[in-house]
Amino acid sequence: MNIAAAIAALTEMGIETDTNPASVKAKSRDFFWYSPVLKDRLDHVVADFVATPKNEAEVISILKTCYAHDVPVTTRGTGTGNYGQAMPLAGGCILHLNQMNAVKDIQPGRLICEPGVLLKDLDAACNETGQEIRMYSSTWATATIGGFIAGGSGGIGSVRWGSLRDPGNIIRLRVVTMEAEPRTLEIAGDDLHRVSHAYGTNGIITEIEIPLAPAYEWKGIFLAFSDFDEALQYSYDLASCDGLLIKLATVFEAPIAKDYFQRVAPHVEENDALVALMVAPHAMPGWETFTKGYPGARTIYVQGETDWPRDPGLVFEYGWNHTTLRALKVDPSITYLQIAYGTDDPIALVKAVKERLSPEVLQHIEVTRMNGKVAMGGLTLVKFTTEERLDEIIAIHEEMGAMNFNPHRYTLEEGGRQSVDERQLDFKREADPKGLLNPGKMIAWDDPDWSYDRMYAWPGLQPKTAAE
Repeated sequence: MNIAAAIAALTEMGIETDTNPASVKAKSRDFFWYSPVLKDRLDHVVADFVATPKNEAEVISILKTCYAHDVPVTTRGTGTGNYGQAMPLAGGCILHLNQMNAVKDIQPGRLICEPGVLLKDLDAACNETGQEIRMYSSTWATATIGGFIAGGSGGIGSVRWGSLRDPGNIIRLRVVTMEAEPRTLEIAGDDLHRVSHAYGTNGIITEIEIPLAPAYEWKGIFLAFSDFDEALQYSYDLASCDGLLIKLATVFEAPIAKDYFQRVAPHVEENDALVALMVAPHAMPGWETFTKGYPGARTIYVQGETDWPRDPGLVFEYGWNHTTLRALKVDPSITYLQIAYGTDDPIALVKAVKERLSPEVLQHIEVTRMNGKVAMGGLTLVKFTTEERLDEIIAIHEEMGAMNFNPHRYTLEEGGRQSVDERQLDFKREADPKGLLNPGKMIAWDDPDWSYDRMYAWPGLQPKTAAE
């Protein structure tokens, strides 16, 4: 790759570039350090320069220039991903889309925007029309919508709307290819699977159209239970209650709340499980009636009604991967897993895993919806000791029937699908013939003959030194 020639050409075009070592390093990093395995593998990774386009035309110019000079391009929003999605494994150019942050159009039930707009700003714009985005990550205040779609899978709202990949949760994406003459493509319908949650490996998203829902002043609630099993059953039953509108149902095994949630800790006992909820205001009377049916439920906080000396803030910022972040601030040895307990009998499977692995592994359960059924997923806290033991814990989950979306791997396949997604691979062949988009993240491209029977052993994920 000819970095100097690419920078010179982009500078001549008037496109903003950054070669300052400190800022380039900062923009070359995401939250990969949640994983001690990825921290070991990726800590040295850095791009050669950053290019910041202001519009789609500049994106096309950057991709065309980098293609001509064989420069890899890794797209970045604000870098809040957790498993190296935005880490430039081959160096080259960071394509920083934070200045492409326009909300272009809001209509009843839908919006059109650029990828760099923050989720909180997008929500604020929608709120002015009485609407809100259906789902968002717990990094709502700092993450971009483009990063969420390219690197996320679900979040707050998934208890009602399912995952991002479910039909209807993305309407349309506009994507730019990386070819000698980049093309702009309108992607919709089943073709969305080619580019959503693909880490920018096969096209650059420059415009997004997503559906909206009515906006509510959601009530954040904390419930304490002395019995984890009752907390689990309560949350499942609540999500199954079609007449009650909720946006979040999260369960924390003891002692997560007591040890890691500093503003909640004074209000729970050492052995209390905690449930975090977001309930629509009009659903509160029904929720109160529903909750009376669970004798172990103790309501300890209701937003706007409970006066704690230290207000806990946004309840959803205790769930999803903010749970891991809060635990890491107290105990740096904590890491996490992403576990799918499914829809068939998730409560029984969660209990079985808890029985076998607690307290080394603590259950943090997000209640979601999948194909019309209530599902449970674990963003499980793990007390990390060694990489070998972490792999054993992952294997135990899989032996018990709990699928692992491995957050200690940076490839698309090892991060969950555990097989090739032929649609994404085929589209990469079409849209990125040189393999310059976010290289190293798709095993099927780099090692087509790799056997997925040996999942998590791909030699591409090996420790490397800065010299290498």
